[in-house]
Amino acid sequence: MGDMMGLMGKMKDLQANMKTAQEQLSGIVETAESGGGMVKATVNGQKTLVGLEIDPELVNPDDKEMLQDLVVAAVNKALENIEPKVKEHLQKATAGVMPNIPGFDLSSLMK
Repeated sequence: MGDMMGLMGKMKDLQANMKTAQEQLSGIVETAESGGGMVKATVNGQKTLVGLEIDPELVNPDDKEMLQDLVVAAVNKALENIEPKVKEHLQKATAGVMPNIPGFDLSSLMK
């Protein structure tokens, strides 16, 4: 019975740590660029686009498809690059509470 109470206590600790970690994800940011730096996208750990810079030279109504492609590329790269930072943050937040189980990815709980 004592093991069950200990497990319940750890689960409450994990829950509290995960909530705090999730709130802190907005402070983790990653910026990526495309088009040789002409488009820069910034995302946070909650996978939200929080900034977008476009070089004025790219704004050409006759070639909007290129601009769209560069924006998509920059945003996707930033989202890809933020993933390791999110995983590291969540691992630190649950260290000592959650056992290190290979293949168990806590970042999937943050979506």
